[in-house]
Amino acid sequence: MTTREARGLNPAEAEEESVARYLQQHPDFFERHLSLLARLRLPHARGGATVSLIERQVEVLRERHAAIERKLSDFVSVARANDAIAEKVHRFTRRLMRTVTREATIEQIEASLREDFDAFHSVLVLITPHARDTEQRFLRLVAPDNPALKSFESLFASGKPRCGQIRDSQREFLFGTEANDIGSVALAPLGDHGSLGLLALGSTDRDRFHPGMSTEFLARIADLIADALLRFPEPTLSPHSGERVA
Repeated sequence: MTTREARGLNPAEAEEESVARYLQQHPDFFERHLSLLARLRLPHARGGATVSLIERQVEVLRERHAAIERKLSDFVSVARANDAIAEKVHRFTRRLMRTVTREATIEQIEASLREDFDAFHSVLVLITPHARDTEQRFLRLVAPDNPALKSFESLFASGKPRCGQIRDSQREFLFGTEANDIGSVALAPLGDHGSLGLLALGSTDRDRFHPGMSTEFLARIADLIADALLRFPEPTLSPHSGERVA
């Protein structure tokens, strides 16, 4: 049995392979046979009449050029989007730097998320041993032993933001009466492995926050929030009245 037969090639296929191999080994072949080059005809890329080899090469180069232009356009679009987000993060940082109390910091976090990032469904969950569980539209104060926090253990363990779908129980815990309207969610732990809590951003669009999206800017925002909160002492409870005091 010959090598060609072992490879399953019929005589015509074997001959084509030999020609292809010869041309690869002698790229100057057509320079020495210009008349043959001029007689070669190839089907047009879009069908119809045949074209010369040179015309086909020009067509291939045009297609490659168009593909490169599309990639460049995509890169420019991504760069512009990142630049816009970077500007928003800059404004967010300046807002936090101007606050002088913990309450003002939380107000500015909510305002910036809503006004600068169009995050109309955002929730800030803060873990504190000094307060009973409280629920507001934006701020949630929860005790460390709150059962709802157990469902976020994997998020806290990773210490990194994640995006996509979440459990119904998590969505209800975070967004309350708006839970059914939330299609996708971005979560970011605050502090060392979520020691301070978490930030949740919800969207009615199921594709707005998806697992494949970059979370770099979200991680930076979470770091800024954590650092801003740590600037001010956390309120404690009065040992007699049980009321919160500064």
